[in-house]
Amino acid sequence: MQRLERERAEREAGLVHVMRGGKRLARNRHNLAQAGLTGAQWRDRWEAQRWFLQADGESGKRYGNETIRVTPGGEASIRLPAPLAGLANAPHGRYVLAAKARFPHRGQEWVDRIETNRAVAYRIHHDARRGRWYITASWQYAPTKTVPLQAALADGAIGVDTNADHIAAWRLDVHGNPVGNPRRFHYDLSGTAEHRDAQLRHALTRLLNWVKVCGVKAVAIEDLDFEAEKTREKHGRRKRFRNLISAMPVSKLRARLTSMAEAPGIAIVAVDPAYTSKWGAQHWQKPLTSRTRTATRHDAAAVAIGRRAQGHPIRRRTAPPPAHQSDGQGHRTVQAGPGDPEREGTRPRNLGPQTRSVRAGYGANAGDQRAQHRSGHAAEHTQLVLSPQER
Repeated sequence: MQRLERERAEREAGLVHVMRGGKRLARNRHNLAQAGLTGAQWRDRWEAQRWFLQADGESGKRYGNETIRVTPGGEASIRLPAPLAGLANAPHGRYVLAAKARFPHRGQEWVDRIETNRAVAYRIHHDARRGRWYITASWQYAPTKTVPLQAALADGAIGVDTNADHIAAWRLDVHGNPVGNPRRFHYDLSGTAEHRDAQLRHALTRLLNWVKVCGVKAVAIEDLDFEAEKTREKHGRRKRFRNLISAMPVSKLRARLTSMAEAPGIAIVAVDPAYTSKWGAQHWQKPLTSRTRTATRHDAAAVAIGRRAQGHPIRRRTAPPPAHQSDGQGHRTVQAGPGDPEREGTRPRNLGPQTRSVRAGYGANAGDQRAQHRSGHAAEHTQLVLSPQER
């Protein structure tokens, strides 16, 4: 209460304790020797605290901000007010800065936001100590809605298998059955870091667009992370294998996919990666291969991942031996003895012509068609009237 009363009294008296640059810099003016500054250096820092430009973002605008716009390539431009429109060096009254911006910290998350035109706030300020201009990007996280797993899997799922050069995906219905043909989204991880990030971003964009077209709300992916499992102590001299798992961006891809899937409302389900590739190739690769479709080991692994996310078993039931598929010895002729009622016998061989090759009313099996129980004939619609004595 005493502090509140003191603040109210100072407010009524017109005393302000907030200043641009902070109290510490203001007090250094009276202790320049102790702060290790000259009068000119202090003046530069004091003025630099007031040289800034800040603009809040707005969702739906191009790249998330209309006043200060930064493209994915780093080109920064400012929309000038009407009195300064004559100073513009770009169309639509914009002034493009000479230097390009770069965001080392969470730069990929920033790119994902501006490519979907989500709000991003910027602040341009000058650092007098280093003699540099900085641009800071900030945004707010919307509260993530918790979706139950059953609700996310209500329309099926899409299983995703991550590889060194492509993403294999297959759509599954609610019963875990593959639907349609598999899809592959290729990317090239050679070259610079910017090229690799762009390749992953484009592949994930195509994947999410296909997910929206299918009407599915869940994507199943393996919960893999090779950061601690690609050392020589674990895999020995298997240099080729260690290079392979080092090139697979599973953890980075999963984090980026989770960030990009938040906007369209797609749930990401991480599953246990144990035996998905092995059991997928063993139980699903051959049944899913046909004359017009070749299912790879990675496509079968995507089916296994999707089924595990849905709670279905991966391994299919194998067929029994040929001797156990029937009664062991031919057709069911030994089910009952000759004297047993309603015994089953061998089916008599039909020596007459086939039904498809003979017109109706002809052939050895032709007879009174109305006396047979066939659809559309009078035998099914005739009513039998009984007398009172017969009843």
